[in-house]
Amino acid sequence: MAKITAAEVKKLRDQTGAGMMDCKKALIEAEGDFDKAIEILRKKGQKVAAKRADRDSSEGVAVAVVNDDNTRGAILSLNCETDFVAKNESFIALAKAFGQIALNVNSKDELLAQAFENITVQEKLTEQTGVIGEKIEIGGFEIFEAPYVGQYVHINKIATLVGLSTTINKGDVLVKDVAMQVASMGAVSLSYKDFEPAYVASETEARIAAIEKDNIELGRLGKTLKNVPQYVSMAQLTPEVLAQAEENAKAELKAEGKPEKIWDRILPGKMDRFISDNTTLDQEQCLLDQKFIKDEKKTVAEYVATYGEVEVTGFKRITLG
Repeated sequence: MAKITAAEVKKLRDQTGAGMMDCKKALIEAEGDFDKAIEILRKKGQKVAAKRADRDSSEGVAVAVVNDDNTRGAILSLNCETDFVAKNESFIALAKAFGQIALNVNSKDELLAQAFENITVQEKLTEQTGVIGEKIEIGGFEIFEAPYVGQYVHINKIATLVGLSTTINKGDVLVKDVAMQVASMGAVSLSYKDFEPAYVASETEARIAAIEKDNIELGRLGKTLKNVPQYVSMAQLTPEVLAQAEENAKAELKAEGKPEKIWDRILPGKMDRFISDNTTLDQEQCLLDQKFIKDEKKTVAEYVATYGEVEVTGFKRITLG
């Protein structure tokens, strides 16, 4: 039997991240052959990975990386089974290392095939599954390009990328604010203009039905009923719809006995309320139509407009847990 020194065990541990006893056992089995010991540890990882393939890996670390020119960004999540592993510094460092590689590829499959420490990223994941004893995998993965790209990561669990149409003064502040908005409010679309008509129609029906159901219970309890909207998106508020809403508002003012000479001062507020009540889908799901988290008197679109001739071109978001 080959004599295994503590220095050899440490060297193998430093290279693979495996535990001291696992490294010692691998070196003994390999009769001191360092490369063979590494292969033994990798095969162990493969066996552990096969056993844990059906495990849930909803914990982990989300990372975001942007290139030096701020024109291309990558976000990904390195998933594991427990929050204990997710908080480990070496695990976080591994996720960030994968993020740097991700900047130069276009898909998750391409990332997994990239070289990493003389093996591929996929082989490293398998190796770490054996070392850690949990299912380790790349979860979310997104690449985004724009004239100016910024990123934001929230407590290692949510990573976002946002693109601007041009580079501007204080663009880093703007893009971070919008990226934080994406992380916080979970928009799924840039604007209501991106919605398919069939989706808007189905959401309208579902939302109205839900409110009407709630109102039955509220009525039974003698509580104030919720407003039942006619619409849920600006996509439905055609010029004809808005014109009719204005006529209805005027009729209300007349019925209330308000002098016609002051209607012009009241109508804008009533129309704003009508639009707000009938665009709940946009406010929830469309980034530019959401209330800006740092100043709810503005929408995100209105906040962006304060920076001049610049537009948000798009965004990406991944989340864990």
